[in-house]
Amino acid sequence: MRITIDRDRCIGSGQCVMTAPGVFTQDDDALVALVPGHEDAAAADPRVRDVPMGCPVQAVAIHDD
Repeated sequence: MRITIDRDRCIGSGQCVMTAPGVFTQDDDALVALVPGHEDAAAADPRVRDVPMGCPVQAVAIHDD
């Protein structure tokens, strides 16, 4: 699983953080980011797959490699 984030699209709604807080966070500008050091947690957290659908601007995408 690979996660891509389009920070230019992100509006800081925080839906990603509320859905999968162990994987996503927001930076000082409230833009989405992966929790440092927890990138591997994405594969273990089934809620990660719900994040793209919950993002109002589709700034997060999940790719199965």
